Amino acid sequence: MNKTDLVNEIAAKAQLNKVDAKKALDATLESIEQALANDDKVQLIGFGTFSIVEKPERTGINPQTKEKITIAARKVVKFKPADNLGK
Repeated sequence: MNKTDLVNEIAAKAQLNKVDAKKALDATLESIEQALANDDKVQLIGFGTFSIVEKPERTGINPQTKEKITIAARKVVKFKPADNLGK
C-alpha cells in the first residue's frame, strides 16, 4: 500500500473526501515526525510505538574492498508494533 492507497482507505472509512483525508494523513505524519525530532516517543495504543534510538559508533567492513571502516554514531527511528497488530 502506498500513500495514495492509504489516503483512499482513510477517505472511505472516515467518510471524508480525498482532499481532507490527505490533509489529515499529512498532519498526522508531520506531527509524528516533529515529535521524533524532539526525541519524544509516539505511542499509538493498539498499533505500536515510534521512538528514537542512538546507535553507537562501530567498526564495519567494506564488502568490496574488505577494508575496515568506522561507521559514525547516529540516531535511528525504531518501531515496536503492538502485540495484536496484524492479527
